[in-house]
Amino acid sequence: MIEFEYVNDGAVALVTLARPPVNAFTIDGLRQLQQVIEAFNREARVRAIVITGQGPKFFSAGADLNAFADGDRAVARAAASAFGEAFEALQNARAVVIAAINGYAMGGGLECALACDIRIAEEHAQLALPEPAVGLLPCGCGTQTLPWLVGEGWAKRIILTGERVDAATALRIGLVEEVVPQGGAREAALVMAARVATLSPQAVASSKTLIHQARNGVPRSAALAVERERMLDLFDSPNQREGVNAFLEKRKPHWHFETEN
Repeated sequence: MIEFEYVNDGAVALVTLARPPVNAFTIDGLRQLQQVIEAFNREARVRAIVITGQGPKFFSAGADLNAFADGDRAVARAAASAFGEAFEALQNARAVVIAAINGYAMGGGLECALACDIRIAEEHAQLALPEPAVGLLPCGCGTQTLPWLVGEGWAKRIILTGERVDAATALRIGLVEEVVPQGGAREAALVMAARVATLSPQAVASSKTLIHQARNGVPRSAALAVERERMLDLFDSPNQREGVNAFLEKRKPHWHFETEN
């Protein structure tokens, strides 16, 4: 079950993975997550999304393996599609998405965090992609996103050898961007999300798209040309003028919230 609420005057959406005891994903839950993200994409006031798990121990343990116990191929196909579509929607969300990893992030739970823009882990967190241990493989973008973040070597250690990574190691290899004391990930993520909400929405959305071009293998010369064009697009926008004037007048800017196309 996915729970969500708006905080920070609606600029930040807090999503909680809430399926005790380990916040495991079902097909229905994944589809619900995808629908929630798509709804946020249409809600221009939402500038950042924080995703965390319910309780003190689990962000998410990944897929509910009960669905695979009888070997039904149709169920497996539906689950693979649900994982891929939900986490692609998360990865491509208009808003900045921050994972507050409050404990174990295993399998699809780690893939959910990988689909976020930024990851903050509590010091007791454990991260792994143990699917090969049960005869499966990460199918929620994990085999593609993990190497981009940590390099091929560490991706192979985590996936091909079943190595579990603690928070300190995750920080060292670039799997997470920050480690905080136990119980602190949610608040740290909300503070970061509030910073996002102070920035121009169009500038942030355009910058995120450009960063993803590097991930998606767009040739550097082409990406640099797009970068310059997007800067000029922003220069012609009301938010650019508002941002500069607010800076010169030493006040907070009042942004326009049209959704970036």
